[in-house]
Amino acid sequence: MATIYTWTIPQMDRLTSDGFVVTAHYRVNATDGTHSAATYGTVSFTQQPGDTLIPYNQLTEAIVVGWVQESLGKDTVEASLQGQIDAQANPVQESGVPW
Repeated sequence: MATIYTWTIPQMDRLTSDGFVVTAHYRVNATDGTHSAATYGTVSFTQQPGDTLIPYNQLTEAIVVGWVQESLGKDTVEASLQGQIDAQANPVQESGVPW
């Protein structure tokens, strides 16, 4: 079964002067229907002269997820989560005793 990745933005920090988003908190959940993995983190942004700002009240989660994916490398994050799911499905180490 294919792994499904769900990207969300549960929190953002912004400047009160102009609404510029300085930090986006992200969460990525991955599941193949049996196994799951997740990651949570933050991405910081720096305002550059000449940047065109989207007004804060016009931002959507999809826009900010796109910024985060571009900053982190969407494929890199999803490959890491897939590696965790693969390790759950095919463990290379177990604990216990034979008696």
